[in-house]
Amino acid sequence: MTTIETPQASPTTDAEKQALLSVRDLGVSFRTEGGEARAVDGVSFDLFPGEVLGIVGESGSGKSVTSLAIMRLIPDPPGKIVSGQIMYGGEDIVQKSYPDMRDVRGNKIAMIFQEPMTALNPVFTVGMQVMETILTHEKVSKSEARDRAVEMLEKVGIPEARKRLKDYPHQFSGGMRQRVMIALALVCHPNILIADEPTTALDVTTQAQILELMLDLKSQKEDSSIILITHDLAVVAETCQRVIVMYGGKIQEVGTVEQIFTDPKHPYTKGLLASLPSTSEAKQKRLYTIPGNVPALHEMPEGCKFCTRCSEVVDRCHSEEPPVHQLDSGQLVRCHLFEEEK
Repeated sequence: MTTIETPQASPTTDAEKQALLSVRDLGVSFRTEGGEARAVDGVSFDLFPGEVLGIVGESGSGKSVTSLAIMRLIPDPPGKIVSGQIMYGGEDIVQKSYPDMRDVRGNKIAMIFQEPMTALNPVFTVGMQVMETILTHEKVSKSEARDRAVEMLEKVGIPEARKRLKDYPHQFSGGMRQRVMIALALVCHPNILIADEPTTALDVTTQAQILELMLDLKSQKEDSSIILITHDLAVVAETCQRVIVMYGGKIQEVGTVEQIFTDPKHPYTKGLLASLPSTSEAKQKRLYTIPGNVPALHEMPEGCKFCTRCSEVVDRCHSEEPPVHQLDSGQLVRCHLFEEEK
């Protein structure tokens, strides 16, 4: 077992692959009435071609802020990327100008935002919003863009797509709006799709259809990848190859889906999995609850961010931030319990 300061989240099976996206020591902070709040603190990971990478954790753990930083959509003020690199195509996205980022967003890296009810512009028709993405990134006529928009809406399961181009977002159901968001994100065939809670507030049948649709459209472009941000561990188990567990703006554990679900190491990961209901009669019992709540960003403890809620806490956890340890299994875990014996 070795100790490393920067978790790269890359399993041994991917050692010879070139990362499609590399995030290194990413830090994002917000100015608040209570002082500076570090929402993302030293986050590092790789995304490989063809991979579906899951990021899980409670609300306030830094998942969505990480994805917004990759898209350079952190509102400034009050937020700001204060450290780190986001390498894509040999260039650091953090250093790109806002005009240059227009060529990246929607074209090379696209995002399905968390809330389709508010992510779509209510004063423009759905067709106009999908066509705008095409016309911004590709030299095509309006009629060609319209035909592409119809084709993509049909792919995502919108009935009578050509007719519905003239409709406004409020004329669509929640599930249909989510499908429109997916169409917007995928219409220019990006290399990376960031899906931030893409199935929130949808019924189980629609959730399954949307996840299947995302994976199907991904498979149509070789080496394209997905970052899936979700609270739903069942969705992660079904769709992802690797999992990043975040808490307090930091990565706490990284492993393959099999490792995370069958042999979790970090107490926080264990708590998340223990809170899942079981259909097995032998395992039916009162659901476990992680004690307490996620602290406010400007009230995080000095040491381990999880120490105020951890069932395995020791004295040093309150004062010393644990480094990231790489285990023999290839898992990465940020916890004092895995210090090398001296």
